[in-house]
Amino acid sequence: MRFIFIFFALSTACFGQVITSWDSEKIMVNRGGDKSVIVGSNAIFNGDWHSLPQPNFWKQIMLLSPDSCLINIADTRVVLEKKSFIDWKLQTENQKSKYKDSLRKHFNLKSEVHINVTSGKKDFYRFEDVYPTISKGVSVFESYGVDPWYAQAILLIESPGQLVKSNVGAYGAFQLMPSVARSQGLIVSKNVDERTDFDKSAMGSARLISRICIPEAKRILNTYNLKYNESDLWFRLFVLHVYHAGSMNVRAVVDKIQPKEGSQELILKMWQTSAASFGNSSQNYTQLALASQLILSDMVVNKCEKYCPIVR
Repeated sequence: MRFIFIFFALSTACFGQVITSWDSEKIMVNRGGDKSVIVGSNAIFNGDWHSLPQPNFWKQIMLLSPDSCLINIADTRVVLEKKSFIDWKLQTENQKSKYKDSLRKHFNLKSEVHINVTSGKKDFYRFEDVYPTISKGVSVFESYGVDPWYAQAILLIESPGQLVKSNVGAYGAFQLMPSVARSQGLIVSKNVDERTDFDKSAMGSARLISRICIPEAKRILNTYNLKYNESDLWFRLFVLHVYHAGSMNVRAVVDKIQPKEGSQELILKMWQTSAASFGNSSQNYTQLALASQLILSDMVVNKCEKYCPIVR
């Protein structure tokens, strides 16, 4: 814990200089002889996001083998038990139902509490493979004047270290849909798909965030006269929800919540509220973003020879 504290303390101040912009959130990392630039995660610790059960749950899932699973409370992601996923799948539906009932009784949970069984995703979240691309993504986003935190967050969770197409057609390192990529200047045709080009995919993502996601996020928040700062972590997470679910679905869930202020509390309510097509995967999206940042910080602290904030 001492080293984690030092790392994030360094990322918030250097020689008495307080960090106030994304430029100063950047950290130079020397890892295995390779120097790279990432965005520090001090905001997660300063805002106490790291103590929430949801990102901690997904952190475990991201590092867990797919042959294991965590039995958890759906709304809060509080883990009730770790179990062999192979053994779980061998049970009948009736046996599974009875087992969940036994857990409700043991933990004194109400009968209507929904219990999930979530298998490990270590085979998908390849953090060692995606790590070398983060510095490149940070650089591209900065070149377009876009907060590089978004590049880092998206790279860590969308298709980490892999070039695969989703079941709905999203493709590339930043998982852009064909129509979205074209709208941001990329060629996506029968013979050419520029989403496979990292720099162009990053450009498309950066443009999407700056031209559509951030303005739409502001419009939604302004409807409720909510105050925000673009560097606030909750605002960044809100923008990520727009990036993933689309502004109409985010507006629907916010309309259902009827928030009185913009804060961590709004994000927590979004994690537990469904509306329109804003469902389970949308709720999980920013939980995954936080979890992956926590894993990245562990990688830096535990496996790097040197790291320090970049102060200009």
